[in-house]
Amino acid sequence: MERISWDQYFMSQSTLLALRSTCERLAVGATIVRDKRVIAGGYNGSPSGSVHCIDEGCKVVDGHCVRTIHAEVNAILQCAKFGVETEGAEMYVTHFPCLNCCKTIIQSGIQKIFYAHDYKNNPYAIELLNEAGVQFEKVELDYLHIDTNTKDKLYFIASLIEKLETNGVDEEEIKELKLKANQLFTFAD
Repeated sequence: MERISWDQYFMSQSTLLALRSTCERLAVGATIVRDKRVIAGGYNGSPSGSVHCIDEGCKVVDGHCVRTIHAEVNAILQCAKFGVETEGAEMYVTHFPCLNCCKTIIQSGIQKIFYAHDYKNNPYAIELLNEAGVQFEKVELDYLHIDTNTKDKLYFIASLIEKLETNGVDEEEIKELKLKANQLFTFAD
């Protein structure tokens, strides 16, 4: 059996963290690593004790959700909260960090960013990372696919079945489609 690389291993952890996200717009996870050991993890969501976007909707101002703390910042804040040094560490994040996260990463002393997906890669953020000597590298996750859009897919399938029902498709066919849809979104023990 061939083992996955360290980069894929840590990116997989970030991908799992993204499943904890409470943001409706984009689920992001971040893992901070030093010497091949995880020192912190974070996902994007509301401040502790506050309402979540998945419950109340996003609070969008100028095209950005102002309620959400980004995954990268949450991971760095976890280090600050528990007194864990970030100098010289590496960060694995599911999506290329935004400009503000890049500035935070630079200030925290993290030396390298690994990311799985390009996402509005800001040219100035790239310039700042290069100036600071913070390396960044894309990590392919061909071996792993964790679906973070299950809810959207379930609603879409339900709306399709509803349209079929209102357009007079046979009741038995509808019943069979519902059964298949339920099987797709139900995990067996």
